[in-house]
Amino acid sequence: MPAVAESRAENLLALLLIQQLKTQRDKAVQLSVAGFTNTEIANLLKTTTAVVAQALYEARSKPKKKAKKQKAKTKKP
Repeated sequence: MPAVAESRAENLLALLLIQQLKTQRDKAVQLSVAGFTNTEIANLLKTTTAVVAQALYEARSKPKKKAKKQKAKTKKP
């Protein structure tokens, strides 16, 4: 398969992967898990790499914040 056709196929599969997701953060996370680089994700989502990097950073740090809040709630008498 020529490189251009492979690129188109990848883009179509990526768009199918994220079409049901609502937030840009969720889309960025799913594309990252699928192996796309921040630059590729930014191109697919029509945004900048800085926005993608921030979205992925927030997605990684969010579960940690939730865990800390849960622990704080369970410690109260």
